[in-house]
Amino acid sequence: MRSPVLPLTWHLARSSGRRGLQSQLLAAGAAAVGSFLLLVMIATALGAGARADHTTWRTPDAVAATKATAVQATTITYVRHEPVTVVNLAQLPDRKQTPAPPGLSGFPKQGQVYVSPALAGLLHKLPAGQLADRFPKVTSYGMIGAAGLASPDELVAVVGRAPGDAAVSKAAGNQNYYDADLTERALVSGFSSTRASVFTGADQGTVLLGVVLLVMPVVVLASAAGRLGAARREQRLAALRLAGATPRQILAMTAAEAAAVGAAGALAGALAYTALLPALAELPYGVGSWYTGRLWVGPAWLATVVLAVTALITVSAVTMLRQVATSPLGVAQQAAPRRTRAIRLLLFVAVLLIIWATTGDGGQLKARQLLVLLALFYGAFWLFGPWVVDRLGRIVGRRAKRPDTLLAARRLSDDPGAAWRTVSGLVLAGFVAGFFSISSLGSEGPSHQGQVAVITANAADARHTATEARTALHRAGVTATVTVTSEEEYFSLLGGPPGVTAQVSGGQESIDTAVTALTPLGSGRYPFTQEYVSAPDDTVTARLATVSTATLVLSFLVAAASAGLTAAANVLDRRRVYGLLRLAGTPLEVLDRARTRETVIPLAVLAGGTTAMGAFGAIQLNKAAGTTINASGAGQLVLCVAVGALAMLAAITGSRPLLRKVTEGPARMAD
Repeated sequence: MRSPVLPLTWHLARSSGRRGLQSQLLAAGAAAVGSFLLLVMIATALGAGARADHTTWRTPDAVAATKATAVQATTITYVRHEPVTVVNLAQLPDRKQTPAPPGLSGFPKQGQVYVSPALAGLLHKLPAGQLADRFPKVTSYGMIGAAGLASPDELVAVVGRAPGDAAVSKAAGNQNYYDADLTERALVSGFSSTRASVFTGADQGTVLLGVVLLVMPVVVLASAAGRLGAARREQRLAALRLAGATPRQILAMTAAEAAAVGAAGALAGALAYTALLPALAELPYGVGSWYTGRLWVGPAWLATVVLAVTALITVSAVTMLRQVATSPLGVAQQAAPRRTRAIRLLLFVAVLLIIWATTGDGGQLKARQLLVLLALFYGAFWLFGPWVVDRLGRIVGRRAKRPDTLLAARRLSDDPGAAWRTVSGLVLAGFVAGFFSISSLGSEGPSHQGQVAVITANAADARHTATEARTALHRAGVTATVTVTSEEEYFSLLGGPPGVTAQVSGGQESIDTAVTALTPLGSGRYPFTQEYVSAPDDTVTARLATVSTATLVLSFLVAAASAGLTAAANVLDRRRVYGLLRLAGTPLEVLDRARTRETVIPLAVLAGGTTAMGAFGAIQLNKAAGTTINASGAGQLVLCVAVGALAMLAAITGSRPLLRKVTEGPARMAD
């Protein structure tokens, strides 16, 4: 006999009326947003890894002298505060031909210069004395293809040199601790290195940090979608259960309806991600915008995300029907308030103790351990939240002096899970806000702003080079004070080696001109600037700042969407209760104020707690890293809290017209 589950599910879905259709559309919309954000996060993480892989060829991978076919010296110079990666290559005589670097049509011959498209545009835009004169003069530049670049905006040059050229000599290699990961020289036979550039190596790790912090708000949003129309579904299926439907049939009907709605929404989100790929590729991160193909996750990830979001919504909907399967009469009569147990508090305290014991010994934790601890923290708070909401409802109810406060308290204690789901997104976003607003991982080393320095072989050469530097700077029209730097001055811009330092007067244009003018004096090395010295630390700090800002913004947006969705769903689920209260003479304003208090009370307590925990975690991280608290973080934190509060109020206000509509003419309602 054919199963009646699917035909009956389709019939009930069609006959659910306008309210049922609204719930289904809201659920599909939430699923679309969830799948879209998950795909964007996965694409960013995978794309960051792919970008790093396209920079590994620039790091010289040394081979034995007998096997070497070329010399490679990679270094960094700066223009307009932006790094320019320069790869100097020289084919060794009487050796087999070295393969072409990625993105080039062939191995560069002596005097050839290949540049990235972005650098080519900058070379034509800026005066030659500020940039072009740092490279050999050529009639035309060759172009580096996408295979050799991390981003369309990246500034890269590949210069063909003679084997005896100073730019590929031993003096062009690493000479001090500033050079680590920035300047290297080695004998090579190809471009098979696996070490990424300092400007892309940390990108994927920082992106994954943001992904981990964003996953939970997205999960909350998808779970809220699965619970839309829960009360109405419970009543409908409880009646079927009393009429003889089996628990398996009830669960199958719910799963079929939720899976269909979730799959439709998830597919819509996947299609939106695919259509918006070109626009997403224009969003800058790290070294610049993206090549569109590197943000494409592929069919496997696309299918996985659609299935995962569909499964999450389905499981969320099915778990709401435990009472329908076990006690349909109690559900039909709405006689069983959803109480919470103190075991939630005990589990929460136990998890906090585990986290404290794991992180309190001062040891270094691996990335996987940190992710597990973060997942434990989120899971513990997910269990703890409804318990706090339940207790808040009881406490407020005993002390309520206004009808709207009493109504809010009764709703909190009768269904703490629903109230928690409304505020959970912003509560967890509060932890992100507290952590990123206070944390500060930037280095505080000596500042050498406005200085340009050149390394020399010894102190005697430094005195001679100082004279040449004054002449070169004067000829270039740069006003500067040139001094000789000795080997004992370890905190100078050169970091130990002897050389000369020019304190340049004027803005960035003067500094760029000075760098270009002093380039011929560096014995194959580009002059040092403050950006070069602080590049490794500044790069990581900049990536963390970008990720933290994006995480904060997206967390609050997703949390606000989740809150608005849940608030609208609660209005639809409670329309019978609201209608009866209106029949009893309760003003609409009282019902609306009760909804507001029902949200504000748990939000103030729980979001305040998670924000404080996030700030505490940031303070502990600052202590471990030896850095001070971000002084401007307090203002940023206040701003985040204000934005979160406004977002929640906007979510509640957005469902006010729906409340008015469902309570119009309550005497004529079908219920």
